[in-house]
Amino acid sequence: MNEDKSSRYHRLNRRATLAWTIVAGTALVGLVWGGGSRAIRDLAAAATAASPAAPSTVAVYALLLVLGYYALRFPLAVYQGFVLERRYGLSTERLSVWARDHLRAALLVGTLTVGAAEVVYVSQRWSAEWWWVVSAACFIAGLLILARVAPVVILPLFYRFEPLERESLRGRLHALSERAGIPVLGTYVWGLGARSRRANAALIGSGPTRRILLSDTLLADYSDDEIEVILAHELAHHVHRDIWAGIAFETGLIVAGLFIADRVVEASAGPLGLAGKTDLAALPLIILTMGGVSLLLMPLANAFSRAHERRADRYALDLTSNAGGFVSAMKRLAAQNLAEERPSRLVELLFHSHPSTSARIAAAQAWSARDGELKTSD
Repeated sequence: MNEDKSSRYHRLNRRATLAWTIVAGTALVGLVWGGGSRAIRDLAAAATAASPAAPSTVAVYALLLVLGYYALRFPLAVYQGFVLERRYGLSTERLSVWARDHLRAALLVGTLTVGAAEVVYVSQRWSAEWWWVVSAACFIAGLLILARVAPVVILPLFYRFEPLERESLRGRLHALSERAGIPVLGTYVWGLGARSRRANAALIGSGPTRRILLSDTLLADYSDDEIEVILAHELAHHVHRDIWAGIAFETGLIVAGLFIADRVVEASAGPLGLAGKTDLAALPLIILTMGGVSLLLMPLANAFSRAHERRADRYALDLTSNAGGFVSAMKRLAAQNLAEERPSRLVELLFHSHPSTSARIAAAQAWSARDGELKTSD
């Protein structure tokens, strides 16, 4: 197979992701159908000396699931998050640093998982029929809160941020954001280089928390023109409210997943030896069902995302009138971040949230040709 470096990297990453999907799905099926979930439920109840429906039992049960998840996930996490990244020159961090960040992420995910499990079973105690509606409302509220606080609470747990001292660039970017009608709190250097060789930029937060993030790896090697057009693309997502569209899509996934999970658990409780759909041992089946719904709808989610990305590219070109800067930035980002320049159509449909680099460059060149025609006609 005549593969370039980026194609090989992404193929291996996809293979590892597929392997994990199979392992995780098989483990959840085994827990429910093999009786392991009931054993964990009984163990959690014995450890807390409380009923299986008690909040303390739910917390212990969910914590045991999280520990089992990370025990299974860890070998593939090391391979994907550390070995592949180092092998293909994308990572600069030591294994100890990677492990520390992995532990922090695990603690965060574990806390959120325990909280989600409590929401589900408190909702079920309130209404066995409508628990999925109450749970969905709580999860959506949590999603909105996370979108608001993540930039100021969660990201600093993993990265260092400092105000950008390049006054000319800062002024240029703030002027760009004002032209777009998206005022920002400030511009910060994102300390990505301590962990990665990738370059990136982001516009995070909303309202009083909105801020520009430029990775130190981007600032080191890219021209001001290239950085400006990259930021213009990020501004477009806020102008077009793509973040809210994404949250709306996630809302639909949550509601659909929980509704289908309710139906599946109710139909399966008897054959699986569960004491009804409110049985704590049904939690892996709820997770399995919601994961299945997300997996089935992933191509649709990616299609929406690619459409938003194409629109953001057009907006960036219209705002900056700098197709040359856009094309050079895309080429450099693709090379530095090992983006797949020309993935197969099937791979793009199933896995890619962004259009291919070649398609984005071709669109910019077409925009430039049309813009030239318009200027000539004027």
